[in-house]
Amino acid sequence: MFNATSPATDTIKTASGDLTITFLGHASLYFTFGGLVVHVDPWAKLADYAKLPGADLILITHDHQDHFDSAAVAAIRKNGAPVVATRAVAAKLPETTALANGDAKDVLGLRIEAVPAYNIMHKRDSGEPFHPKGDGNGYVVSFGETRVYIAGDTENTPEMKALRNIDVAFLPMNLPYTMTPEMAADAAKAFGPKILYPYHTGDTDLSRLTVLMRDTPGVDVRLRKMP
Repeated sequence: MFNATSPATDTIKTASGDLTITFLGHASLYFTFGGLVVHVDPWAKLADYAKLPGADLILITHDHQDHFDSAAVAAIRKNGAPVVATRAVAAKLPETTALANGDAKDVLGLRIEAVPAYNIMHKRDSGEPFHPKGDGNGYVVSFGETRVYIAGDTENTPEMKALRNIDVAFLPMNLPYTMTPEMAADAAKAFGPKILYPYHTGDTDLSRLTVLMRDTPGVDVRLRKMP
């Protein structure tokens, strides 16, 4: 287990107060904003969730075990805290709000938009995509006027590239399941987030992304420890 007693954090200044990001590892992180704690894809392999700030809201991108861990959800979920997830997760986890691709909902004063997350090129030996279209969500979460995109497991899809007004983006780069640095750069150049964090990166050489993005003005690529 990764010892998350002192994980990396960043603080983003917003018009409605500070947004603090805590990077636990893999695809797991959490946000603190306006007295709320929002956990994303909690996974017990990464941390002792019973020792972390309790979740007022949990977002789950899809039902693969490294993103949907019911034990971690139980450990971190405050009594009555909403969970927003895909239909497949909602079928397994009581009292979960299911969002289909393209749906949007206001939860605890936060606007949550579900963005399709899927593979176009990377597939299993059977020919089935690692993440079929319609199964997974990314989420755009509006913390006040600051829009944060957590992509989930996906490639550089047309829906991703069509996003606009994204202040902070988390893009995955772990092969063969999601994107190469070239794919991530292609997407980032299309939708232009102000801050770009690669996450869920596995053994990817992150320096490749910084090289690909160095001539793209207005996008601040930030590398953080995500074991």
